[in-house]
Amino acid sequence: MFKGDHILALDIGASNLKMAEFAALKSGGVELVNFGVASLDLDPQAEGERSAYISSTLHEIMQDRGFRPGRVLLSVSGQSVFSRFVKLPPVDRDKVYQIILYEAQQNVPFPMEEVVWDYQLIGGAAGEMDVMLAAIKADIIEEITGCVEQAGLETDLVDVAPMALYNAVRYNYTDLPECTLVVDMGARSTDLIFIEKGRVFSRSIPVAGNAITQQIMQEFGMSFGDAEALKKAHAFVAFGGAYEGPKSEVVDKVSKSVRSIMTRLHAEINRSVNFYRSQQTGQQPSLILLAGGTSAIPYTDSFLKDKMKVNVDYLNPFLNVAVSEGIETDEIARYANLMGQVVGLALRRFLTCPIEINLVPPKILADKAFRRKQPLFLAAAAALLLTLGVWCGYFVKMSGLAEERMVKVRARVQELEQVENRLRESEIQVNAVEKTISSLLNLSAKRTQWLQIVNQVHDSMPDGLWLISLKPASGAQAAEISDPNAPPPEPASMAPGGQIRALEISGLAYQDKAGSGSTIRDFRDRLREMSLFGPGTEIIWQPSPGQDDFVRQFKILLVLKSPLNV
Repeated sequence: MFKGDHILALDIGASNLKMAEFAALKSGGVELVNFGVASLDLDPQAEGERSAYISSTLHEIMQDRGFRPGRVLLSVSGQSVFSRFVKLPPVDRDKVYQIILYEAQQNVPFPMEEVVWDYQLIGGAAGEMDVMLAAIKADIIEEITGCVEQAGLETDLVDVAPMALYNAVRYNYTDLPECTLVVDMGARSTDLIFIEKGRVFSRSIPVAGNAITQQIMQEFGMSFGDAEALKKAHAFVAFGGAYEGPKSEVVDKVSKSVRSIMTRLHAEINRSVNFYRSQQTGQQPSLILLAGGTSAIPYTDSFLKDKMKVNVDYLNPFLNVAVSEGIETDEIARYANLMGQVVGLALRRFLTCPIEINLVPPKILADKAFRRKQPLFLAAAAALLLTLGVWCGYFVKMSGLAEERMVKVRARVQELEQVENRLRESEIQVNAVEKTISSLLNLSAKRTQWLQIVNQVHDSMPDGLWLISLKPASGAQAAEISDPNAPPPEPASMAPGGQIRALEISGLAYQDKAGSGSTIRDFRDRLREMSLFGPGTEIIWQPSPGQDDFVRQFKILLVLKSPLNV
């Protein structure tokens, strides 16, 4: 990269590349310290290969002239850029951009999302405000900047060649007449720049050096390359009229071809001057400054001076721009007419210029914004790594402490496990004792229940009745009498599950006391009223006595409200 006071400027023309390195002076100006000019040698019919020619030529010029990769200011041909000068209606300052955007949408012949565009407010006649719109197809400028990046250069700014040349003229010529016309004669087009105090107007016309070459091709029936070589060797503007032509027929035909194209160019210049005066309310130029490679053809200035009837001079972009002592005077003089654009680009870096158009593609702007933020990203990444390092150290330290604590915990756990084993043995012993106690309590409870049953049976017995037996009834009997409305069951086997739900009472009653059996029924009824027995209690057997019997047998099924566990 270059130091902060050095910059590269690159102008990509239709037929050649101009590259220069400038340095800032302490006095506030700029100095040319290195430059190179290289021809693209490109046939207009091979435009599809233009990118490859630009890349290879740019590599060659950097290698031959010792340019180091770095940031570069770039200008592109005015023919590649769509430019318009539009008068603004009276509007508030905060609405200027919306008006300009509307004008751009109306004037640019492409969808706005397909172009890179910019604008510049410039002065107009009688205090009016004009705006210059400049737009270029995004794919064209991205292709050009891609060629520049392949050479290791970083595009910092993209200017339009006529406007870069305008800035160079304004910097070097401080005493221009009221209206000056700059005629920049390139290979594919000629840029016309009208300069008045506080205003500027520009347009491109498609008559330039290649038109001369094509005219020579037709005259001699040769290839573009041969015709270009013939032009460079013998071209000059024929005098015309009564002047005697050159003795060489070839030179004479070449000079007449040049004059023919120059006559067309003069007509186009006249048409543009008339348009400028009528549509832009401009004035008639009183000075013409020539620039560009085609303007170097001999007698071009004389031809235009004679036709336009105004003073014609060659533009010198180094009137107020210093040239390093390491550059030979003859060398810079030979290429001075080509260097106006690179001088204007250098001024954009070091000074404030009247026109500051920038057509850098959004992709490059995004990349530059990202690179500006890279230090922040790196700082954030470093802070993150430092934080992670601190946390890692903290976790390592805590892991060591946790391991020490874990050793102590394991030892304590072993002690507690021994205590737990002893407690478990004690628990087993306690459970065995509790089981024994429960068995004894159950046994005691059972005995108590039987005593209560016997007492309630005894309390229910009327006089003249005694009991023979009291025994458990069967499970079938108990199930059948669970419903109070069920008939008394027949005796059966013991109920399953070890539970006693009913008892069978066998007894005898004296006939003289029992009479019609009321004593037995009274006994049954009393039993039903007792708290332990249910309403299902019933006489289940009571045979009729004989004449000689003085006692009567009976059996009663005694239903328990709560079953007894055996």
